[in-house]
Amino acid sequence: MATANNKRKCFTCDRENNIYTCEGCSKRFCYMDLAEHQQRLNDELNHISHGYNEFKQRINEHKQNPQNDALIKQIDQWEINSIETIQQKAQNFRKIVLKSSQTFINDIENKFNDLNKQIQQLQKANDFNEINLNYLKNQLTEITHELNHPVNISIQQNSQSFISDISIISSKKSKFNKWKQNGITVAGGNKEGQKLNQLNGPVGMFIDKNKNIFIADRENNRIVEWKCNAKQGQIIAGGNKKGDRFDQLNCPTDVIIDQQTYSIIIADNGNSRVIQWFNQKQQILIDDIDCYGLAIDKHGYLYISDWKKSEVRRWKIGDYDNEGIIVAGGNGQGHKLDQFNCPTFIFVDEDQSVYVSDRYNNRVMKWRKGAKEGAIVAGGNGEGRNLNHLSLPEGIVVDDLGQIYVADLGNDRIMRWCEGKEEGEVVVSGNGEENQLDGPVGLFFDDGGNLYVTDHFNHRIVKFEVVL
Repeated sequence: MATANNKRKCFTCDRENNIYTCEGCSKRFCYMDLAEHQQRLNDELNHISHGYNEFKQRINEHKQNPQNDALIKQIDQWEINSIETIQQKAQNFRKIVLKSSQTFINDIENKFNDLNKQIQQLQKANDFNEINLNYLKNQLTEITHELNHPVNISIQQNSQSFISDISIISSKKSKFNKWKQNGITVAGGNKEGQKLNQLNGPVGMFIDKNKNIFIADRENNRIVEWKCNAKQGQIIAGGNKKGDRFDQLNCPTDVIIDQQTYSIIIADNGNSRVIQWFNQKQQILIDDIDCYGLAIDKHGYLYISDWKKSEVRRWKIGDYDNEGIIVAGGNGQGHKLDQFNCPTFIFVDEDQSVYVSDRYNNRVMKWRKGAKEGAIVAGGNGEGRNLNHLSLPEGIVVDDLGQIYVADLGNDRIMRWCEGKEEGEVVVSGNGEENQLDGPVGLFFDDGGNLYVTDHFNHRIVKFEVVL
């Protein structure tokens, strides 16, 4: 390690005799200081050795317990979250498939029951001919064919994402197909007026199984029924000038048919009441309510939006001697998730979730049964024309797969939104030149998947045929 050099001084004490050079650092030390220098080197080596042993112990610990690594923990959490997401999505799609199958069977059963009623009526009247019999045979053949060839449902898998995403693909035309962009006027369209072939500011509508259209003809203060393919309508409620008598209406905004009693239920907006008409007889169901939109669910409940109180209430049909139950809103006007700013049209699905057009918040809200607040399922990004915007939304319809169709009044278009998506898609642009929409308000689908729109400022109902 060291060699003697009597001509130079010790680095520590400046001695000149018996000096040794350290080969490692090239410094010179006397015998005593050289021993001390060596001890410091030994201490430093021991310190390094101790650090090595500690590091080796930590490596062994990591080998034995790799799950303690921070990245592994992140991966574990990602795995848990992904499994929960997949399980939830699988459950949702199971419900969709089961609901679609049940809807198909219910549709077949309803058609069969309708056909059976027609047969019974002919037998009772004992007045039929070959044309009647051929029609009944053809109807039965069609229903049988439909039963033997049910709606085809398959799974489409997207392999682009790391966790494969799936979606439902159905051959049922009314759910996924496009619509012709040039609409057909099926009611009104003869400028604004009060003649039977005219409408004036129509708002809500209802279409029965025979494709007869019931229209809330707001500025004419009447409800008009327009038979399928008819050239003019017929007044079935109101039409006796604006007023608050039982036989009068004041700016009605919506109309629905109670299938149990075949009566007409009207949101008599200007009179702040919901009134029922049956064979020209009237009955006020609910008074002192600033009603706008109406809906009936399959359990026999009537839902009404109150645009002033910013809420939606429901009543059991036939039991109106109470204040009803708030099922959405009721927390004053505002833009929070538990509030509305002028709720208009409503839709209720089979799970009794309530969808509400929140007009001045430019969004559609979904309130699940029993929820304390809603979720934004369309719009909610302020007023605008982009695909993530709505402008004064009005009529809404939700199909069996949860797709939300919205009459986007301020943008003169009909949009389709899927819950959870950041933006929607335009299904009818309203830019078909002479058939252009001007203020779409009401929205309805017939059994064939054709789309009907209340074209408010064009004073008509326009039909967009589904593309086969």
